[in-house]
This record gives sequence, structure tokens and C-alpha cells, in this order.
Amino acid sequence: MYFRPDMYIPFWKKWLSYAVPLTLESTTSEQNPELAVVLDRGRLQLLSGNAIYSWDDLYHNFTRAFGAIDLEKYPIEHVLLLGLGLGSVPYILEKVYQRNYCYTAVEWDETVSVLAGKYTFSRLKSSVEIVTADAGIFIRVAEDRYDLIVIDLFEDDHTPGYFETRPFLEDCESRLKPGGLLLYNRLYNTPQNKASTDKFFEQAFRHVFPGSYKIDTGGNWILVNTR
Repeated sequence: MYFRPDMYIPFWKKWLSYAVPLTLESTTSEQNPELAVVLDRGRLQLLSGNAIYSWDDLYHNFTRAFGAIDLEKYPIEHVLLLGLGLGSVPYILEKVYQRNYCYTAVEWDETVSVLAGKYTFSRLKSSVEIVTADAGIFIRVAEDRYDLIVIDLFEDDHTPGYFETRPFLEDCESRLKPGGLLLYNRLYNTPQNKASTDKFFEQAFRHVFPGSYKIDTGGNWILVNTR
């Protein structure tokens, strides 16, 4: 996919966005009836319905999670992203942690992919290949193996049921290189999704990844496999 040169955002808009969020673009797709790219606190945010899909380095779930993990211990070169949003994960790894990796990003909504290319990947040096596909099907038929797999799969503010099953997690485990790292983003901010995430962690995630642990990022858990 071709990415246009870095989009220029006037300084005054960045400054104004600290006072009031500015909508840069609104669109729709078959998968997401509401999509908006918003400049908020000088960072680019992707909104869909009730959910924040991305927010540059203010997407704290992963900024905090990567800060809690000693990335030096992992010889990471190739990264698989299941769920793309506006591309906060590669943005955080490159801009905050100075890591340039090769990414394969699986995103089922082509409109989201176009927005990520337009607003985020044009600002990065890292190599990104986007695959428009269902993440469950991709991980089932994929042949490559990865040093890092990041799972960030949401429809609005919930995770589709199949991505909570053991077969899906087992497919992900089979795509990890020996000693590879896997991170799974889960909501943890209401009694309902706390109960759901607790159950998923104990009955599914730990079954496939024994000894795995969680990072509480404040409103979310990042579930992490162990080597």
C-alpha cells in the first residue's frame, strides 16, 4: 500500500487541540459506521462509536505495557499486529522506545488501513505491510512466524467472541517464534468486562500460555505470555 508523504498539520491546530479536540476527518465503512480522526492534545486519535482505537503515544495501554517489559531481552525483528487502528503500536515502539521493526498488520476494515497510512505510517521509518483480512482466518492459514504478536481486536468497545477462544489463541501460539512475545489488550473498566476478562485470562489465556501474567494499565489489562 502506498503511503503519502507526512501530512502537514499546522502548529496552530496542534496548539488549539490542547484546549478543544479538532476533528480532521469523518468517514464511515461497512465494518465501522462511525469513524473520526481527531487531533487531541497534539496527538492523532481514531474514534469509532464508543471506542478509542488509537491515540499516538497517549494510547497508554501499550505505552505503559512496553515500558513494563524489558524489550532488550527479546530479539525482535518481525511483528504481527492483529488489529491496526491508526497504528499506535508501531508509533509507540518507534517514537517512544526507538525500535524500528518490520510489521505485518492485519486489519479487516480497509478504510481504517487507509487512514493509518495517511495519518500515521507516513510519519514512521518502520516497514509496514497491511493485509486486509479477518484476523482469525489469517492466523489460521499463515505460515510465517513472528518475534512479537500484538492482539488489539475490538468492534466498538467489545472483542468478538471467536478471538476469546482457545483455538484462536492456539493458532497465535503456533505463529510465535521460540521465545517470542505476545501481548493481548483487554478492557478492564466495568464490572461486566472485568468479569469477562478475568474469566478469559483464567480459562483460556493461561490454558494456552501457562505462567502468563497481566499488566494493569488503568482501565485495561495487557495479557502477556511468558517465554
